[in-house]
Amino acid sequence: MATTSDLLDRRDASLESVRLLARQPSLRTLLMWIGGVLGIMLIVAFLPWQQNVAGAGEVTALQPADRPQEAVAAIGGRISEWYVQEGDSVKVGDPIVALAEVKQEYLDPLTLDRLGEQVAAKRRSVEEKRAKAAALADQAIALDSLRTLARIRADNRIQQITASLAAAQLEDSIATVQAERIQQLEREGLRSRAELEMARQRQQRAAALAIEQRAALLTVRAERSAVDADYAEKIAKVESDRRATLAEVADGIAEIAKLATGEANMSERQDLLMVRAPRDGIVVRALRAGIGEVVKDGEAVATVQAANPELAVALQVNARDVPLIRVGDEVRLEFAGWPALQFSGWPNASLGTFGGRVAVVDQVALPNGYYRVLVAPDSAQPAWPRELLMGSGVRGWAMLREVRVWFEVWRTINGFPPAVPQSGLTPTSGGSGYSGTRNAASPAPAKSAP
Repeated sequence: MATTSDLLDRRDASLESVRLLARQPSLRTLLMWIGGVLGIMLIVAFLPWQQNVAGAGEVTALQPADRPQEAVAAIGGRISEWYVQEGDSVKVGDPIVALAEVKQEYLDPLTLDRLGEQVAAKRRSVEEKRAKAAALADQAIALDSLRTLARIRADNRIQQITASLAAAQLEDSIATVQAERIQQLEREGLRSRAELEMARQRQQRAAALAIEQRAALLTVRAERSAVDADYAEKIAKVESDRRATLAEVADGIAEIAKLATGEANMSERQDLLMVRAPRDGIVVRALRAGIGEVVKDGEAVATVQAANPELAVALQVNARDVPLIRVGDEVRLEFAGWPALQFSGWPNASLGTFGGRVAVVDQVALPNGYYRVLVAPDSAQPAWPRELLMGSGVRGWAMLREVRVWFEVWRTINGFPPAVPQSGLTPTSGGSGYSGTRNAASPAPAKSAP
């Protein structure tokens, strides 16, 4: 068999492959390549690497009031008219959908007017009863005045009869003394029998008059007591009627309040039949279609989006990584639809990404076990695209501490989370992996006393 040298000696120009086989590989070249690769790997291993926490999410609004809101039908009804269409601009309170009643108790269109008439009639009734109560109060005052006058008349009559009684008693005493004196004189023969009889008659008349006046005094005093009892009964009856009328007034006021509440509820219900825009913005979606469709209580009929919301990004971060994120941390964002070249460990070399700052870190997990991190635009970075829409997809990287590449590779191989230095210093190329560069989001440690 011919060797390679024999073939070359034939000087066959067509055997170029044979010449290539004749070139033996050089071990020196191989070692140079291996050394070069190892050198590059060694250099790369000591390059700085920015640790980060990655998350995916969507574009939202920073303020809750700027997020999409639903126009909700507070009461159920049948759609009778649409006032807007998707894409229309609305102001807060503008009508969106008109509803018609479907419940039997509210079908009468004059229900509100009839409730108003009932309230007005009940108010007139209450006013009349108040007037009656006032008249009864005046009657009680008049009876009290009459009682006072009756007392005065009775007291005057008592005083008059008391004076007459005193005069009659005095007359009786005088007549008795005169009769006794005439009787003594008659015994002595100085007066006649006829004069004695006349004196006795005067004494008897005086005694009878005194008894009559005493009886009259007792009668007048009894009448005086009867006056108080009679007028007290009349005044008590009038006062009872007045209080009963006032109780009816109170019942009327309670019924008026009940009827007025029903009237106000009916008025409010009729106003709620008009579904209005909850805020200024744009109608982005009609959730119900057509005329005549029935809407239930609390069901949304349309979605309204703020015209110029202050955008933010809501990222979902793994529960293992969320303790590493602090408010104010820098975040790099890659929006869906915007070409970007992202090097998570070298943010300065990334292209097409946008900056942000952590504004809110939720303290409660979402139903899927992730935590929401709200990122606001960074005023020191280029503005976000104006074409961004609510709900657009986003990927984000929260920038943490700076380490060396070798440390990051070692951490990733071992499955460790990004390191958090207890001293507040960022990672280094040393054995611990931390440098003396301070984290911007961490407070400066207090200086020790010399």
